[in-house]
Amino acid sequence: MLKIPSHGIICACDLDNLDAVRRLLEEVDSIEGLVGYKLGSLLALRYGLAAAVRAMREMTAKLLLYDHQKAGLDVPSMAAEYVKVCRDSGVDALILFPLAGPSAVDAFVSETLKAGLVPVVGGALPLKDYLARKGGYVMGTALTRIAERAFDLGARDFIIPATDARAIRRHVRRFAGRGARLFMPGIGPLGGDITNAFTAARGMSAYAIIGRAIYADSKPADVARSLAREAMSFVDQQEWVQFT
Repeated sequence: MLKIPSHGIICACDLDNLDAVRRLLEEVDSIEGLVGYKLGSLLALRYGLAAAVRAMREMTAKLLLYDHQKAGLDVPSMAAEYVKVCRDSGVDALILFPLAGPSAVDAFVSETLKAGLVPVVGGALPLKDYLARKGGYVMGTALTRIAERAFDLGARDFIIPATDARAIRRHVRRFAGRGARLFMPGIGPLGGDITNAFTAARGMSAYAIIGRAIYADSKPADVARSLAREAMSFVDQQEWVQFT
């Protein structure tokens, strides 16, 4: 598996056009601190996941995370087949939101690890009305319960909204010093800020997942370079971690 810096950014390619993705990667792939890309379901639905991955592999050797918007919320018996298809496509990691319950956490995380892929596990989105206490349908304890169970199964990578500093600090208290890493969406249009999120995440490796703020800008390389520099300013010294 790849070694990556302890802090950086992931570019979310939430696009439905491979030519647009190619142009984006031509501009940003060489940027220091940009450690990988998130493929979304739009590319997979239009081209097939394997074809989308092949096209991106022609452009980059960096991490490829697949986000099925959001996989893991399914019956446990689907886990093995879903993970096999993703593994055969050539991605490195799967973003999982196993909100269907403990058996879904067990199945999707375990099958992902068994296949040699990295589970990046979450349970919350950076939306104002996502949680029940803010008008949504998901209990506030879901993220913590999912993360703790996934960690016990061997997961070390977690999705947590960049907009929720309290939840980030809770993850730090639970997982700092235990080899865990945080991946944080919500930077830019959804209100998140790298400096605030990474400050809350001090003590853990941290990566900002950023989509529209980069790919929708007329100068994506300039934006990505600035954001990557901001993220890497939290590295006390040149640190690298094994992404496995």
